[in-house]
Amino acid sequence: MTPPDPMTVDFAALKVLRLVHAHGSFTRAAEALGVNQSTVSYAIDRLRKVFNDPLFVRQGSGIVATDRCQEIVAAAGRMVDEFAALTEPRHFDPANARATITLSCNFYERVTMVPPLVRRLREHAPGLKLDIISSTVQGKEQLARGESDLLIGPVQITEGGFYGRRLTGDHYVSVMALDNPLAGKALTADEFAAAPHVVVTYGGNWQSRYLVEVAAAGMVLNSIMEVPSPANLPDILIGTDLIATVPLRTARAYGDQVVFGQCPFPAPFDIDLYWTSRTHHSAMHKWVRKILGEIADELNQDRP
Repeated sequence: MTPPDPMTVDFAALKVLRLVHAHGSFTRAAEALGVNQSTVSYAIDRLRKVFNDPLFVRQGSGIVATDRCQEIVAAAGRMVDEFAALTEPRHFDPANARATITLSCNFYERVTMVPPLVRRLREHAPGLKLDIISSTVQGKEQLARGESDLLIGPVQITEGGFYGRRLTGDHYVSVMALDNPLAGKALTADEFAAAPHVVVTYGGNWQSRYLVEVAAAGMVLNSIMEVPSPANLPDILIGTDLIATVPLRTARAYGDQVVFGQCPFPAPFDIDLYWTSRTHHSAMHKWVRKILGEIADELNQDRP
């Protein structure tokens, strides 16, 4: 039998391959594409014949990529992104643009960066839609899979194929109710560790940097409660002797509902912006990244 002509492989099939690889699942890839699983299976079967490789094999209840598949996905990903970049207009008119920008971030960025970004988009590019998705600990993977255009957060990505720049920095402070006996007191490390804490876990295996410093000092917090988000901390803290530890700009966003003071484990951190080659040369995305840079410059004028 004559083998399939490799030149019949299209970018749509390579996109399917990339998504199956990224999700480790035919079903989840189909859901991401909004198609039937049979469509995904058909595309992978075509690619198996072209490359004369199974590409994915069963392992336990899931699938794993072959070594050949890993090689193909790496090369195909670059080709798909470069082709997508070629289709982007070289000129961008904010006032008349109609598109969606997907931004992956978490609570901190939604409090500090997103509100001024929304105001600028409504003023200069009202036709742009902003889609915010939670990055939790999956931000890099969301970028790689094309589920987001931009990632903002306290993450470090060193792999190839990603672009990034520093936006701003911050550090941790202790927050508590106004009538908390510890309010206004400069806590020692021992007093801080002994105080009853509400610890924000954020989900996944990611840890706030101050917790890393606490552990490095050989100390253990008196954790009374854990929550997945700092969003409603004031409601929890008010009327109790509990304290929590959050970034300074998050504490400021609570207004006068709580008070905050220095934390003996301030754990400074950076907030970075990342994107991929898929949007690197896009005039529209360059403009949005420029806006985010301007917002960061304004935040940096009010140093935490």
